[in-house]
Amino acid sequence: MKHPSSREFFAYWDKKRAGAPAPERSDIEPDAVRELLGDVFVLSYDAAAGYPFRVAGTRVCALLGCDLKDQSFSSLFAAEARREIEEIIAVVAEEMTPAVAGISATCNDGSIAHLELLLLPFNTRAHSPVSLTGLLAPFKNEYTVLRDLNVSSYRYIGDQPQRLVPRALRKLAIARGFMVYEGLTGK
Repeated sequence: MKHPSSREFFAYWDKKRAGAPAPERSDIEPDAVRELLGDVFVLSYDAAAGYPFRVAGTRVCALLGCDLKDQSFSSLFAAEARREIEEIIAVVAEEMTPAVAGISATCNDGSIAHLELLLLPFNTRAHSPVSLTGLLAPFKNEYTVLRDLNVSSYRYIGDQPQRLVPRALRKLAIARGFMVYEGLTGK
């Protein structure tokens, strides 16, 4: 992580999870990260709705030029970058693996802005919606309204995602009626 705000928010999140894969959403106390709240957001894990914002800090809203509540997170990205950011979000939420990404965006004047995106999972509980938190912080504070975000680089923090089977099975759902049984031979 390059941005000091990302490092600080990750350290707080890591402390709150206390060795678990992720903390409960209720474990994150806004007062404890008061200085970071302008850059912090919470997303609903709802692919059909484009991972809408449940909460967005004032600086994030100012950077993107509008109140982001209920707006699609993935729609902020350029069309060619949406699939990549959606895959990163899926890994963070489903595999409980934090991620950090370098983001570039176009300013109103046509110049390019550079930001850091931190995505952190919340522990999931039965009968409650899945959500994740994050932080979007610019490296310079003089940016105007940004558009067409792109992922320039990313990495997962800690252990690499291991449980790829559930997501892979969902992707194969289009092959309805086709079943593969490991260990059985046709002999």
